[in-house]
Amino acid sequence: MKREHFTLPYDGGLIEKDLPKGILHSYEKVWTHIYEDARPASKDVADIIVDAIKATEGRLFRLGLTTGSTPTALYNELARRCQAGEVSFKNVEVVSIDEYYPSTGKERQSRNYLLHEALLDKVDILEENIHIPDGSVPQSKISEYNAEFDKMARDLDLLVIGIGEQGQVGFNEAGTSVKSRTRTVRLSHKSRKRQSRFFLGDLNATPTMALTLGISTMLSAKRIILMAWGEDKAAAVKAIAEDLPTPACPASLLQQHEHISFYVDQNAASQLTRVVAPWLIGPCDWTRKFIRGAVVWLCQTVHKPILKLTEKDYLDNSLDELIEKFGPYDKINIDVFNDLQHTITGWPGGKPNADDSTRPVSAKPFPKTVLIFSPHPDDDVISMGGTFIRLASQGHNVHVAYETSGNVAVHDDVVLQHMDAAFQLGFADKFAEVKALVDSKVPGEPEPRELLAIKGAIRRSEARGAVRSFGLNDNTNAHFLNLPFYESGGIKKNPRTQADVDIIKKLISELKPHMIFMAGDLADPHGTHRVCTEAALEAVEQLREEGTKWLADTHIWLYRGAWMEWDLGRVDMAVPLSPDEVIKKRHAIYRHLSQKDIVPFPGDDSREFWQRAEERTQNTARLYDELGMAEYQAIEVFLKLC
Repeated sequence: MKREHFTLPYDGGLIEKDLPKGILHSYEKVWTHIYEDARPASKDVADIIVDAIKATEGRLFRLGLTTGSTPTALYNELARRCQAGEVSFKNVEVVSIDEYYPSTGKERQSRNYLLHEALLDKVDILEENIHIPDGSVPQSKISEYNAEFDKMARDLDLLVIGIGEQGQVGFNEAGTSVKSRTRTVRLSHKSRKRQSRFFLGDLNATPTMALTLGISTMLSAKRIILMAWGEDKAAAVKAIAEDLPTPACPASLLQQHEHISFYVDQNAASQLTRVVAPWLIGPCDWTRKFIRGAVVWLCQTVHKPILKLTEKDYLDNSLDELIEKFGPYDKINIDVFNDLQHTITGWPGGKPNADDSTRPVSAKPFPKTVLIFSPHPDDDVISMGGTFIRLASQGHNVHVAYETSGNVAVHDDVVLQHMDAAFQLGFADKFAEVKALVDSKVPGEPEPRELLAIKGAIRRSEARGAVRSFGLNDNTNAHFLNLPFYESGGIKKNPRTQADVDIIKKLISELKPHMIFMAGDLADPHGTHRVCTEAALEAVEQLREEGTKWLADTHIWLYRGAWMEWDLGRVDMAVPLSPDEVIKKRHAIYRHLSQKDIVPFPGDDSREFWQRAEERTQNTARLYDELGMAEYQAIEVFLKLC
């Protein structure tokens, strides 16, 4: 079975069976429906759309839609149903909520192009029933055009839209008024920086303006459905569903609509009260990790270490059920303290000739064969560089597999600098030839394959240098998989296929690792990290189904990236780093020179990767310290998947 979306295993939580809906949603101003991943949620939203289309008789069904990665699964499902004859769009009028300005509608990044590619070209909708803001209207006439489009876009039967990471809807950014209508907006530098990823990181090619439906226009729809997938949307989901409406989070202004609902996956829901502190809502399934997570939450709420928590602290924060089932409170304190203490180890591959009964990794076999999967050519050192150092220095046979080339993340200036260096060293003068390749690029179009080959070579050389800095053989212990799904030449990647899985299966079968480390990032469900991890997990599953017996003794560990860390309630292994190891890890990250200073896709955080990584691991060490554990310089943490 193809693994579409990776989700974490269930480990306790709210018992929702027989819980009245009013209680389940008691903290939510917008009732939120949580699903395991985007697929079942999108199918349910598709059911709503299809049923509404079929129920409309004698007139057009007016449907407002969005673009982006959020509705991908929904549009695939709607297209499938239309092609299967389950629904027709001949009686449907589609209104798109935004467009870049100026735009001809033919650019690959335009909303017009994307909506046609994702849905409209795959269903039997009539061309005259498609309404997408026209980015080619002259500026002298754009105000009148917006007013007319606003009249047409009002009173939709159903508006289905995704949200941005800061709660944007359409191009309604922070500060948007609840009274706003369809209009031209100037995109902020921050917004353009975020949008530039669709233009290969070229800020100059990124539009400065856009057309968008306003909040007032959206509120005129008879029904609104919001959607959000991935952990990077979690803060926005909480703000929209639970917090007070504010122009700082435009989608929260839609709370006042009488017929609005929110469809999210588990990762996007991770900050909702019923997920973070479900004991505030109803009875819970108290597993070991869930108990630990509750106690960690309590410590952070009352600002006390574990062993200083009192019975009053538990009772004042609605944890009376926990005391009733597993008390007294001081026993819970000691049990959780020991449980968390046992996650800490300086031997991430297992300590030889030691009692491993309370250690996260078994002592035998020793040494172990370890395989680290790195989605991009620097994720290994950014995310778990300190643990990588420990594993190598403690004598394990460590291999790292770079799953993608990472070529599109190399700036053109870096390529030209390398070409100039080669010339200065007396090699062939290719500068002018490569400069011509750079100049031939068309914004939004795939990069020339010859240029991508050079960029891929640059990233391979950097990764090899980092591996050598750990004392490993970069010829035998560094593997460059170049998974095909990534090699589209642009930001939008190819679909993952069995070809990607087969490459991973071959490497796993050759190495027969005892430990496998993978990226466990839960952000964009279509992001490179997730696709790589899902491909690797599928490879392991297929090998098991094929009867690969030695995999029974192989354990999978998940690390996080430079931005987020595992909640301590979930952690299975914590590897403390000394000050010297932190510096050595930093120097390994430095080897990735193409990603320093001018990294094309930094997001909203302009800091370099080593700075983000160090803050993350030092913050984890601080959290352990505040809970009453030993104080360390930094800690990298991992979740054991199996």
